[in-house]
Amino acid sequence: MPKGFYKVPVAVNEPVKSYAPGSPERKSLQATYDKMWSETLDIPMIINGEAVRTGATQRVICPHDHQQPVGKYHLGTTEHIHQAINTALAAKEKWESMAWEHRASIFLKAAELIAGPYRDRLNAATMINQGKNVFQAEIDAACETIDFLRFNVQYMTEIYNQQVDSAPGIWNRIEHRPLEGFTFAITPFNFTAISANLPASMAMMGNVVVWKPSFSQTYSAHVLMEIFMEAGLPAGVINMIFTDPQETADIVFNHADFSGLHFTGSTHVFQNIWKTIGNNIHKYKTYPRIVGETGGKDFVLAHPSANARQVATALLRGAFEYQGQKCSAASRGYIPSNLWPEVSRILKEDLATVKMGSPREFDNFVNAVIHEGSFDKLASYIDNAKKDSGVEILSGGNYDKSKGYFVEPTVLVVEDPQYVTMREELFGPVLTLYIYNADKWEEVLEVVDSTSVYGLTGAILSGDRYAIEEATWKLRNAAGNFYINDKPTGAVVGQQPFGGARGSGTNDKAGSMQNLLRWVSARTIKETFVTPEDYRYPFLAKDK
Repeated sequence: MPKGFYKVPVAVNEPVKSYAPGSPERKSLQATYDKMWSETLDIPMIINGEAVRTGATQRVICPHDHQQPVGKYHLGTTEHIHQAINTALAAKEKWESMAWEHRASIFLKAAELIAGPYRDRLNAATMINQGKNVFQAEIDAACETIDFLRFNVQYMTEIYNQQVDSAPGIWNRIEHRPLEGFTFAITPFNFTAISANLPASMAMMGNVVVWKPSFSQTYSAHVLMEIFMEAGLPAGVINMIFTDPQETADIVFNHADFSGLHFTGSTHVFQNIWKTIGNNIHKYKTYPRIVGETGGKDFVLAHPSANARQVATALLRGAFEYQGQKCSAASRGYIPSNLWPEVSRILKEDLATVKMGSPREFDNFVNAVIHEGSFDKLASYIDNAKKDSGVEILSGGNYDKSKGYFVEPTVLVVEDPQYVTMREELFGPVLTLYIYNADKWEEVLEVVDSTSVYGLTGAILSGDRYAIEEATWKLRNAAGNFYINDKPTGAVVGQQPFGGARGSGTNDKAGSMQNLLRWVSARTIKETFVTPEDYRYPFLAKDK
């Protein structure tokens, strides 16, 4: 078989299309959206490369119009969980023995399919089922997914190229094996790119995967499987199931061949999973790799020297893009008293111009939250705030689920920096602000660092470099992704690898080589060219 040291195409970030009025991409996406909107999709599970339909179906819900008949997906049983695991294990030997360049080609082709013929379909599915406006869908479903696939191929080659030195007469080398057994991906509703990356990054490194997407993201998950299969992914390498979470966990985490978990979701669920894996540790053939990115209570901290308009813009964009349903979304802010009059004025004026409605109308900045459970939770927090004498509603505070799950962008101003919405993750368009005395900079740094159990993202805005340096140091554990003079969202693959610590996860940095290293197990090989034939070392000889 021919061999070579192959250079993969240099990874570059996919350009974000503008979708400006009259642009070709705007017309094309609108036509695709309308076509998909008028269809009723039937979404199967994919096990061993085959569509699996059970007849036990659930509706695909459109957040901004929950009565629209978008489609249905088929629920699986415990039998299908076992089938997915067995199929993955059966595919393992052939997949992991495939030359790395052929694995790379599959995912590079998937990236090109998304960049070209599937771009509109994947974006429209994300808009319809996950409630993203066109810009949020483009930067997520299209661009970030493409970036993950391209950059991970490049990182894979860099991992394989990392080798050790050899002494005279021997040759040392390192090989990176896939994990022994099968891996498991649990993905969230809020980012199509995360749903693509979690199973794909493991598979790219030679692992076989059982993938359980969120029930609120089945449409774009279905399109992703179409793309992977068209790109040439062999049957059984990634198996997509829609099964009961507890039943799935009971089977997967009790299986002797379970070897790795790639998770994005809630902190509570992740902690329970970790505990389950720990309790079952004696059952496994190998110690499972556990990678998780969970919640956040992400902050914007303004220094008294900051520009008020920049602060207001960072707050509005950081808190309300995609309805605050990003792990990185700004949900608590600390504004100095000297800036507050101007920041509050600009924030109120700008929020008054924000439009809310269907993603199909491209001038809507805010859309619906993902489902009724999220809507009801957010409404209860807003209602409690309205009753609290220590809380002022600066903007918003209204909600309506008669047609879609719409919650107005809401800004709360609190007297107590430990108020519940300063501490707990709401995952919606609710921003809570605390106004601190401009002379109490040192004290507010301590408050920011100690208020939340999370440590995902955070931002400081300041015109004072000493203050920036001080905050960067004192808040070093408060945010795995730290932003200076910007909002705390919008990490780009290859530029800002993403992940946090504390209650926010294992900080294994999606979009970096560090993450891919979690899905391989290194083997050191030493080859000696002239093998010794006498056990006696020189030091054993007698003195003359």
